[in-house]
Amino acid sequence: MGMDVAPELDIDVLLDDPQTRIVVCCGSGGVGKTTTAAALGVRAAERGRKVVVLTIDPARRLAQSMGIDALDNIPRRVEGVGDGDGGELHAMMLDMKRTFDEFVEAHADPERARAILANPFYQSLSAGFAGTQEYMAMEKLGQLRARDEWDLIIVDTPPSRSALDFLDAPKRLGSFLDGKFIKVLMAPAKVGGKAGMKFLNVGVSMITGTVSKVLGGQLMRDVQTFAAAMDTMFGGFRTRAEATYRLLQAPGTAFLVVAAPERDALREAAYFVERLAADQMPLAGLVLNRVHGSGAEQLSAERALAAAEILSLTGDPADPADPDDALANAAEGSDPAKNDAGAENLADGGFVDPPSGNAQARNPSAADPDVSPTSADSSAERLAAGLLRLHAERMQVLGREQRTHDRFTALHPEVPVAQVAALPGDVHDLAGLRAIGDRLSVPLERTKRAG
Repeated sequence: MGMDVAPELDIDVLLDDPQTRIVVCCGSGGVGKTTTAAALGVRAAERGRKVVVLTIDPARRLAQSMGIDALDNIPRRVEGVGDGDGGELHAMMLDMKRTFDEFVEAHADPERARAILANPFYQSLSAGFAGTQEYMAMEKLGQLRARDEWDLIIVDTPPSRSALDFLDAPKRLGSFLDGKFIKVLMAPAKVGGKAGMKFLNVGVSMITGTVSKVLGGQLMRDVQTFAAAMDTMFGGFRTRAEATYRLLQAPGTAFLVVAAPERDALREAAYFVERLAADQMPLAGLVLNRVHGSGAEQLSAERALAAAEILSLTGDPADPADPDDALANAAEGSDPAKNDAGAENLADGGFVDPPSGNAQARNPSAADPDVSPTSADSSAERLAAGLLRLHAERMQVLGREQRTHDRFTALHPEVPVAQVAALPGDVHDLAGLRAIGDRLSVPLERTKRAG
């Protein structure tokens, strides 16, 4: 339908390449990012890779899909995946606070670590300070990569409100903990009452006094105690943030931007693509989820509605042999068994009559000898008109999705795209994840023809 044709993204080539060590799935919330990450993990493991999937999704759907009762900060083996192919799949969910605690424990002596972990300001910071989740996701990614136990790490990034949060947060938190504000807060503990520092103390006291009024005296003391205890670790935050940033830029990393064929989701995807390019991050392509299709695309919405209108108004369809007849054109090439709109209305061997909601037999007169040919014809006409209207609605959805996709492709013609045909229901098990993986690896046109 659209004029712009994006290059095709071959997911299997990406997953099979031993040089691909990290795949980062990013995008706005509600576009199937977690499901995509999990499906990629299942497919890669069943193609022989040793995979770990790191998810940050608060809904914990990944655990349910993979048959694991509860995901936590420790990678756990997913049974029944990759066993016969030499691959393995492990899954974990980021525990933001636990990851922060591990960082403190690894970079401070036991006594200082206990003081930091018990500090009220640290507890608030580690539980939900702006940017902490994104920073700790990158910290955990760095830990997993350093262990070198897996040859592929798939990361499901946090559902950030802004497309820029994911890339900015690690540096932002590192800069905060290593920044001038914290050092000013630390100054009273460092300079004490030394006479030579009296003038500095006056200035610092004015600053901290003002901040105390805003934050409250107790919180201010907690922050100062925290800052003093963390003094030797400040450099570690910045260093590790920079190391992880370089890891994301490395040739072994591939970013996949995940979106739905909707205006807002693709606008957010465009921001991601532009930001990744600006930061020299390796973009593999766009995964366009939940794309609708039809087995009768040659029948336009306009022609379907026109034929339905003829049936509704006249109740007497013209001779189908007439090539100009709207109903004949509508019926041509649109077998209900192959038509998505028609197939969705099958009910116990019959069709659902959209106006009444009642199931109709395929041959009403045969099913009920009391039904007259006239009433049977009328019922068939209503059924045909209803199906034509359903098909028209489906084609209008397809048109909107294609126009939205075309706008994205016009802006970013260089970005390869993998289109994933919509499933009829939610993914809740390994079979569903495999189905998503199959759709990821098969071009949408072939998927539609097969269906």
